[in-house]
Amino acid sequence: MDKAYDHKKVEDKIYKMWEDGDYFSAKIEKATATAGQGKKPFSIILPPPNANAPLHFGHAMYVVEDILIRFHRMKGDSTLWLSGADHAGFETQFVFEKHLQKEEKSRTDYDRDKLYQMIWDFVQKNRTGMEGQLRKLGFSLDWSRKKFTLDKDIVEVVYETFKKMYDDKLIYRGERLVNYCTYCGTSFSDLEVNHKEQIDPLYYIKYGPLIIATVRPETKFGDTAVAVNPKDKRYQKHIGKTLELDTILGKKKLKVIADDVIDPNFGTGAAKVTPAHDEKDFEMSKRHNLEIVKVIDFDGRLTDVAGPYKGLRVKEARRKVAQDMKNKGLLEKVDENYVHTIETCYKCGTTIEPMLLPQWFIKMEPLAKPAIEAVRKGKIKIHPKKFEKIYFQFLENIRDWNISRQIVWGIRIPAWQCEDCSRAKNEELKANNEKGWIITDGEKPEKCPDCGGNNLIQDPDTFDTWFSSSQWPFATLQTTKLGDFEYFYPTSVMETGYDILRWWVARMVMVGLYVTNKVPFENVVLHGLVNDPLGKKMSKSKGNIVDPLELVEQYGADAVRFALVFGTALGNDQVLSYPKLDAARKFTNKLWNMARFIEMNKNDVILSRAKDLDSSVKPQNGMKELLNITKNKIDREWIVKTDKLVKEVTQDLQKYNLNFAAESLYEFIWHQFADVYIEDVKKRIDENSFLVLTSVFFTILKLLHPIMPFVTEEIYQRFYASGGGKSLMIESWPRLN
Repeated sequence: MDKAYDHKKVEDKIYKMWEDGDYFSAKIEKATATAGQGKKPFSIILPPPNANAPLHFGHAMYVVEDILIRFHRMKGDSTLWLSGADHAGFETQFVFEKHLQKEEKSRTDYDRDKLYQMIWDFVQKNRTGMEGQLRKLGFSLDWSRKKFTLDKDIVEVVYETFKKMYDDKLIYRGERLVNYCTYCGTSFSDLEVNHKEQIDPLYYIKYGPLIIATVRPETKFGDTAVAVNPKDKRYQKHIGKTLELDTILGKKKLKVIADDVIDPNFGTGAAKVTPAHDEKDFEMSKRHNLEIVKVIDFDGRLTDVAGPYKGLRVKEARRKVAQDMKNKGLLEKVDENYVHTIETCYKCGTTIEPMLLPQWFIKMEPLAKPAIEAVRKGKIKIHPKKFEKIYFQFLENIRDWNISRQIVWGIRIPAWQCEDCSRAKNEELKANNEKGWIITDGEKPEKCPDCGGNNLIQDPDTFDTWFSSSQWPFATLQTTKLGDFEYFYPTSVMETGYDILRWWVARMVMVGLYVTNKVPFENVVLHGLVNDPLGKKMSKSKGNIVDPLELVEQYGADAVRFALVFGTALGNDQVLSYPKLDAARKFTNKLWNMARFIEMNKNDVILSRAKDLDSSVKPQNGMKELLNITKNKIDREWIVKTDKLVKEVTQDLQKYNLNFAAESLYEFIWHQFADVYIEDVKKRIDENSFLVLTSVFFTILKLLHPIMPFVTEEIYQRFYASGGGKSLMIESWPRLN
């Protein structure tokens, strides 16, 4: 053996051996009348990484899943870790547009089909590289079952779900105010906007005899009322009256309405009502039957109703309108230091504009109730338990989900309208947007069911990616290999970052229960974020992204894996620590040196006795047999200590306390086994002590293998493969006595 462990010589060779041996492929092993009891299934569906860019350091946390998979595989369970990739609709189109910008192009330069094909080609190239990165980290994924969210059979499942929801009246089309990014050109759900506190001017504007306060004077061209609180005594005489007021575009009449939503303590207690550009105002417009006038268009510029301000962008229009009101004496005063919260696009940072758009929505309340009960009744357990509160808060206060996106890349919504008949032309149907649509399971209708015409136009929008990925557990298992869904579903664990508990996990529970009548997984295991060495969240814009493969190249995959779980409790954030990585690398080499010591002290007699060990008292049968044939008191103590370690590590892995398992192994291997026992054995090595030494070491290799698979496999191949062993990853987990 080399003096020092060189991961660069080992890792690719070992991974190829695993793949060539087909050790990652799951086997369905049910109980049968002839074979008797089958194996217990254990399954995890990999949270599919976005297929638009190389892996970032957060993806290295898949190590948690790999540890659990390797542990259960060695325990003898029929184990499946299903691999996949996400088309990541908006995210990918956003990334691709950045590539186009480098060529001085834009998404608007191409028709729909051409742009889609360009993004498809871009994604396929990246997927191959991404899978190579997962291999570099040693992840034992079942590559024979890999899925992509745009696979034809996955898309068919998504369409079936949409059709079923529509038929069950859970999906409707409504013209609502949605969160719209004028830069990215699409709407978002409530979860996909950031809330940012900032300081802006608060303008006090004369509205006839009243003064109203607003941060958005540029939207005043869309005002259709003035509102006050019905309990505000200052304005009782004005309620129900029509005000005639001067504006920078001439005279205008607005009715004063009373509504409980108005805060008497904000500004002057009187507010302008602009239904097309404010959620609160939009709801008021429905209660008071107000006109809705659009002032800002989808490109972020003012519309025709703004007169001479038409075509100006929002910020420019705001400054110009305010100045012109001041010049006309319509501006009472300006508070330059008003602190408020705005919503911004989570991707580009543009201020979100509330826009009136016809969109497809899912009624969430009927889906949320069963999802809440599933956790309350213990059908799904969340680890750590503290995250249950976030889960319940989201579902108990949930709003209907806008699943329409104005992008090209993704799964197009299977909804058509007939251009030739009353489906599209009838005014009543136009006003009630959920009617007049032909919904299918993906196929274009041959003809309109009303008039028989074939002039059918498909909705140009695509599904929100989270809608398709909410179906990922059952969609994958229904489309992989025969019997997978029946055997592996519900899956055992959904492991992911706590930051997408609401975005993805809760939605998978809701949709999974609705479609299959079963929970999609029995346990939710949540890890924390990995921040940069200064404790800041990694992001490309900050320039602090760390490539996990650069660390693998420098320290080795085992060291990176060990450092990620050592010293950090489940669900807690951690800082990327180079000292911890270096310590993990040294630990890897320490293990190698222990193996070298054992190799250097072998002789013919000891080797002969060790072969007996392989056939009669292998540690996977427990340490009890070894204890019966060992006479030395110290050796016997170490057998007992090892048995205790097996119990601790097993229990910690079963409870998802991976940090405790790693810490126990580190302490035992380095500070007890290496520093104490090996030093003692050096002075008195004989056949019996060597037998105990190798037995304990073999047990250590097994316990450490799920966390550090490469170095443990390499040592196993040198010591045990010649005796008939194929791979450490399919050896049996040490049995508890």
